[in-house]
Amino acid sequence: MKITTITNLEFGKMVQAASQKLNQRAEFINSLNVFPVPDGDTGTNMSLSMASGAKYEREETSTKVGDLASALAKGLLMGARGNSGVILSQIFRGFSKAVADKEILTANDLAAALAAGAQTAYKAVMKPTEGTILTVIRKAAGAGKEAVKTTDDICEVMDAVVTAAEAALKSTPDLLPVLKQVGVVDSGGQGLTFVLEAFSDSLSGKVDESQDYVPDDAEMDSMIDAAHHQSVQGQLDPNDIKYGYCTEIMVRIGDGKLVDHKFDYDTFYEYLAKLGDSLLVINDDEIVKVHVHTEHPGDVMTWGQRFGALIKVKVDNMRLQQETIMEHDKEDEAQAAAEPALPSQPQVDMHGYAIISVSSGDGIGKLFKGLGVTDIIAGGQTMNPSTADIVKAVNDSGAQQALVLPNNKNIFLAAEQAAEVADVPVKIIHSQTISQGMTAMLAFNAEADLDDNQAAMEETLSTVVSGQVTHAVRDTTIDGLEIKKDDYMGLVDGKIVITNPDRDTAALDMVKAMLDEDSELVTIIYGKDATKTDADHLAAKVQELDDELEIEIHEGDQPVYPFLVSVE
Repeated sequence: MKITTITNLEFGKMVQAASQKLNQRAEFINSLNVFPVPDGDTGTNMSLSMASGAKYEREETSTKVGDLASALAKGLLMGARGNSGVILSQIFRGFSKAVADKEILTANDLAAALAAGAQTAYKAVMKPTEGTILTVIRKAAGAGKEAVKTTDDICEVMDAVVTAAEAALKSTPDLLPVLKQVGVVDSGGQGLTFVLEAFSDSLSGKVDESQDYVPDDAEMDSMIDAAHHQSVQGQLDPNDIKYGYCTEIMVRIGDGKLVDHKFDYDTFYEYLAKLGDSLLVINDDEIVKVHVHTEHPGDVMTWGQRFGALIKVKVDNMRLQQETIMEHDKEDEAQAAAEPALPSQPQVDMHGYAIISVSSGDGIGKLFKGLGVTDIIAGGQTMNPSTADIVKAVNDSGAQQALVLPNNKNIFLAAEQAAEVADVPVKIIHSQTISQGMTAMLAFNAEADLDDNQAAMEETLSTVVSGQVTHAVRDTTIDGLEIKKDDYMGLVDGKIVITNPDRDTAALDMVKAMLDEDSELVTIIYGKDATKTDADHLAAKVQELDDELEIEIHEGDQPVYPFLVSVE
C-alpha cells in the first residue's frame, strides 16, 4: 500500500500506536538498565512521557497536522520524566517546529521533521553521548533523508527509518563499552525504536506479529494505583471528584455470548474515553485490560462484553475512599495535637526564595525541611517527577525565585526544562544524590542572589562522598565485579564498588571504600528496609575503623536503599 500524505487521522493513529507500544514494552525497556539495581525506569519514564503527549494530541481539535504535532510536543514537554523522557520530548519539539505550518505531511516533510528532531535533541544535551537514543534518532533521520531522494512513498521512507534505527540500536554496545560489558542495548534507544516501529506499522496497516508484553496483575495494579493516587488524593472534597468509580475489567477477546464486535483498539478505546478519565487500555491478541474513572461502571462492563468475556471486574467508590482518607487525616491531626510539640525550627526570612527538593521518604523530607528546603516533590529512583510536577511546585510556591535540588542525575533534564517554562526565575543545583543535596543546603544564603547561590551550592557538591546500599535484580558482571541476583551492592558516587550476599558486610565494606585520611563526618540514613538497630550496628563497626570519626544516624524511610551514607 502506497501512502504519499499523512493527514490528521493518520498522524493521530501513529501517536496513539506509539503510546500503546511503549506501554506494552515498558518493562522490557526497564530490564535493559545497565546497573542491576531495582531502579531501571527508562521504559516507565518513556511510556508515561508519551502517554502525556498522546493525551494532548488526542484532545487537540485542529485538523492540521502541524497543530497536532505541536500538541504532542507540549504534552511530551509537560509529562517528560527522566532523561529519556526529556530527550524524547526534545525530538518531537524539533519535529513539531519543522511541520508547524503543515496541513498534511509528505514524505519530504516527514524526513525533514525527523532530522529537525535529531538536531534539537542533540542541542538539548550538554555533552551528547553516542551509543544512546541520540545515535538512534540521528541514524534513523539520516536514512529518512536518503530515502526521500528516490521515493515519495511514506511507508517506504518509514521502512528505511526503522531499519536504520534497528541497526543503530544494535550498534550501541559498540559505542558505549558499558553496554557491551553488561550485554544489553541502550534502553532509551530501544524505546525510540519502538516508537518509530509503531509509526511505521500504523501507516502501513501491519500487525505486529511479535508477542506483545502485557503487564501482569501486580504490575497493572501498580500503574493503576499511581494514576488513582494522582487523580484522587489531590481532591480535598469527595464531592469534587468528577468521576467517582475506579473501574477495572479484564476481557478475553472473542469469547462470550454477547460478542458482536471484532476487537479494534481505536474503536474500543474511543468509546471508553467518553465515559471518564484516567483511562488505561492494554491488550495483546487474547486479553484486554481496562482501568478508567467513570460515573457509569456498568457501561464499561457492557462495552467490554461486546468484545469478549469478562474475566475480572473490580469497582471502587473513590468518593467513599476519599472520605475515609480524610477521616484518617483528622485522626492523625488530633493525635499529633495531643503529643508534645517538637522544638520548632527558627523562622528564616527566605527573601522571596523557594527551595524545592526531590526526595523519597518522610524522614528524608524532614531532614531537608530542617535544612531550609521549603517544598518537597515526592520522587527519586523508580519514580522520577515530570517537568509538569516541578513547574507546579515552583509556581505554587508563590516565590519570586527558586532553586531546585533534583538529587538524581536522571531528573536533571526535566528540571532544566521546568526552569525554562516556570513563571519565575529558576536555577538548578545539580545534586546527584540525597547527600549532595543536603550538603548543598549548607551553602544557601537567603540574602545572596540566584546566580551566587547556585555557584556556591554547586561548589559544595564535590566535598561529599555518597554511598548507597541496595540489592541486585539480576546476575551480571561490571568492572570486573561478578554480581549475583539478590546480592547486596555498595555504590560510591554512582559506581558499584562492593558486592556481597550479606547486607551489613556490603555496607561496611562500602564505607571503608569511602573513607580517607581527611574524613571527619559519616552520616548514615536508614530506609524502609532497615532499622535503627541496624544503623547503630553499622555505626559501631565504622567507629572501630576510626575512633575519631563523628557519626550521625537519621531515619530516612526511603525505599530501594536500606542505607544511604555520606562521608565528609
